[in-house]
Order: sequence, then C-alpha cells, then structure tokens
Amino acid sequence: MAILKHIASKNADYGEAQRYLMFQYNEDTMKPILDENGRLIPREEYYLDSINCDPFTFDMECKELNTQYRKNQTFDEIKSHHYILSFDPKDVEESGLTGERAQQLGLKYARKNFPGHQALVCTHTDGNNKSGNIHVHIVINSLRKHDVVRQDFMERPCDSHAGYKHHLTKDYLSYLKKDVMDLCQREQLHQVDLLSPAEKKITDREYHARRRGQKKLERLNQEMTVGGITPRKTKFETQKDFLRNAIDKASASARSLEEFQKQLSDNYHVTLKISHGRFSYLHPERRKYITGRSLGTQYEKETLQSVWEKNRTSFVVQSDLPPFVFIRSELRLVVDLQNCAKAQASSAYARKVRLSNLQQMAKTVAYIQEHGYDTEDDLKAAFSKAQAQTADMRKALRSTEKELREINEQIHYTGQYLANKSVYRQFLNSKNKKKFRQEHQTEITLYETARKVLKERSEDGKLPSMKLLKAEKEKLTARKNSQYETYQNLRGYEKELHTVQTNIATFLGKDRSRQNEQEKDNARS
Repeated sequence: MAILKHIASKNADYGEAQRYLMFQYNEDTMKPILDENGRLIPREEYYLDSINCDPFTFDMECKELNTQYRKNQTFDEIKSHHYILSFDPKDVEESGLTGERAQQLGLKYARKNFPGHQALVCTHTDGNNKSGNIHVHIVINSLRKHDVVRQDFMERPCDSHAGYKHHLTKDYLSYLKKDVMDLCQREQLHQVDLLSPAEKKITDREYHARRRGQKKLERLNQEMTVGGITPRKTKFETQKDFLRNAIDKASASARSLEEFQKQLSDNYHVTLKISHGRFSYLHPERRKYITGRSLGTQYEKETLQSVWEKNRTSFVVQSDLPPFVFIRSELRLVVDLQNCAKAQASSAYARKVRLSNLQQMAKTVAYIQEHGYDTEDDLKAAFSKAQAQTADMRKALRSTEKELREINEQIHYTGQYLANKSVYRQFLNSKNKKKFRQEHQTEITLYETARKVLKERSEDGKLPSMKLLKAEKEKLTARKNSQYETYQNLRGYEKELHTVQTNIATFLGKDRSRQNEQEKDNARS
C-alpha cells in the first residue's frame, strides 16, 4: 500500500536534507551515524536526482534564490517541503518494483505536481526501521524558481509564478494523494484509499513515541530479567493505544451511551465528554482530553452509535433463547442392596430401600426425558461438558482470587509506603543520616521494603495509585462473587448429572445380571 507523507520544515540549513538523503542516520535521534574516524557513512543503496538544480549544490542554489526574492529570511518561515512516497514491501516481489523504477516514478510525480520548484528526488531501498519498503523522498524549496503553465490543482493565480511560495492546502493534499492512488493503479502496485479517514489514526509522532517506549520497556525488562524478576508487560502502550483498547472493549458490549460511559469509567477510569456532538476522551493520567477524531473514525460518535445499535439488535435476538438456569432437583443415588450390610440384615429396611430405589429410578427416567437425553452417549457427553465448564470456571475463579490477593498486597504495601514517606523524606534531608536511621529504623525499613516490592510489581516502574488500586479491588471482588456463584451452579449441575449417570449404570447393571441368570437357567434346562 503506497502512502504519501508530508513534512514542512523551517530549517534554513538545506544541506541537512542533502546529508540525510545520502548518508546513514539514526531514525530515533535523527542524528548522523559516524564511523570510527568521525566521518559520515554513506547509505548502502540510494538513487539521487534533482529538478531545476544540481543535486550537490541544492543548498547553495536554494539560498541564492531566497536572497534574490528576499523570501525565507526569517526563522518562522517554512523553508522546504519534504514529501515521502512509500510503497508496499510486497511490491518488490509481486510487482517487480526496484529502486531504479521507483526513482523514475518519483521524478515523474515531482515534475508533474511541483513544477517550477528546485527539488531533490532520492529513493531509498532499505525502508524505515529496516522494513524493506522502497520509498522516494522529494524535497522541494518552498520558493518557486520558474514561471510555469497554470495547472488545475493550483488554487491561486500566483501559484504558477516564480518568486511565490509553495501553497499546500487540504484540497491540494487530497489531489496529491489521489495522484498517488492513480500512479499505483496505473503501475499495478498495492494501494489503499488515502482519501478516506483512517479507522485507527496513527500519526508520525505517535508512531515514533511507540517505538521509543517499546525500546525503553525492553531495556527495563532486560534489567528485571537479569535481577531474577519476570516482566509482566512486554508491549508498550501509548495513551492513545490505551484509549483505543478501552473504547473497543467497552463498545463491544454496550447498548447505549449511558452503558458505554459507565463501562469506560468503572473499568478503565476513562472520562467521556461530548462537545458539539463530538466525543472526547480523558486518559486517567492526563488533564487534557483526546478527541475521537484524533484516534480514528472508529472512535467517533457516528461509528459508536452504529455499534451500539448492532449490540441492541443482537441482545434482542439472544434474549429469546432460554437461559441456562440450574434448579437443584431431589435426585439421590440409589442404594446398592447387594453391598448394603444393613439391608441384608433387615428385610424391613431392604423393602424400604427397594421402594426408595424405585422412586429414584422414576425420577431419573423423568429427568432424562425432560432434558432430552435419548441415549447413554448423550448423557455422557452432557456430563463431560459440565465437567469441562466447571473446571474452566474453577480456573477462572482461582485466577481472580490470585489477582485479588496481589491487589490486596499492593494496597497493603502502598499504604505502608505512604505512611512512612514523610519520615523517609526527613531522613534524606537530615545531616546525620546514620543517627536518624538508628532512631527511625522501623519506619525507614518499612518504607524501603514497600518501595522495593511496589517497583518490582510495577509494569513501567511507576508506583501505583491508591485510588486505582481500590477501584481495581472493587472490580475484582465483584467478579469473584459472580464467578463463585456460577461455579457453585455448575458444580451442582455436574453432581446432578453424575447422580443420573450412576443411577442409570446401576439399573442397567441389574438388568444385565438378571439376563445373565436367565440365560444360565435356559442353558441348564
């Protein structure tokens, strides 16, 4: 999928763009990579051409033109525009795209859409972060050098005259994206719709923040692993990522705006604000709202309302189905008279047991008919399913109980940390730390122990908030109670099926023994 990226630069050093195109740079710091002698390292493969200038004197020629027209002389003026045309990595294998071909496409694109400007066109084949996608850099001086024939995409009469600056508007950018789509279609390259807003909008700033955060997290996890601590978090999440995940999960089950707001607040501590019909979200660690539009169209009002409508429709359809409700029956296991010593010793008790067994057998048969078990295999399958459901719920309950224990420990140590924080601050500010530690050994030890435990259990090294911990405890407690009730119901249902299965097996065993005795009598006669 080819994409077009635009960067406006106020840097008066045009040579910086030249160096970036020809030499290796650190993509995180945007600083050049030097060899052991302190010299710039050329890129392994690049293709460089120019338009209306020499590629190696681009910087000097741009400055001369600026001086001639007395433009781009102040620090706040845009000196150059940098367009990046990135192709899909699959174009290399599936469409035969090469660096030379991409360079020719880039030159043609620049001549058509930026006429009259001094421009550098350079193709890199390594891709950002070694991704392997071929991309073309087009760097133009913001000041036009030559008069050109006015084109349809030029909005002002002066946009075709020399001495006037490149004027990028929303419509002009849409035209440039449309031309990229036409180029890919003409050259049979992979392409996506660049004109429609993205469902998940990832800006360049967020992309690099995510990369930096991931590297920092990996370094922290490596240090924790060396110290014998297993990292709990392996993937970095920006604040926008957190909001997207929270909105996705909350909207998946919400059927109205009120439910959506409640789930965001209760489960993720995210505040929803509606202003002029638009949604904005407040991250629990921010003071400024983030608009739904900046997250992507998937998180705006219209899209979410359609999701809630689907959830309401789905809920109506599902509500017609009979829910699983376990009502405990009066079924009991039948008594095995052959192995019952009391029945063998007392004929009266044996008669009572036979009557009770007949009653239980009648109830068992009625139970089977009521629940539609046609064969013994159906009954076994239902029992196996009940066993699996009970086991799964038991695991889920134990997992929740474990999380609750951990939260309780965190609350304990957080309280211990906060209670002794002031004493530890006094210790740090004291002149005679040895004497102060001896006098407040208990408080300092409690503080240091709590701080160590909390940092070890923290995903990002930050100490948890007591408010968030208590809210998490309430949520886990409610989940535990719900899971325990469900577990008890499933366990009772499993026991009931086991009783039915045992009763059936017992009676079938009696029938078989009688049949065997009859067969023996027939054989004797």
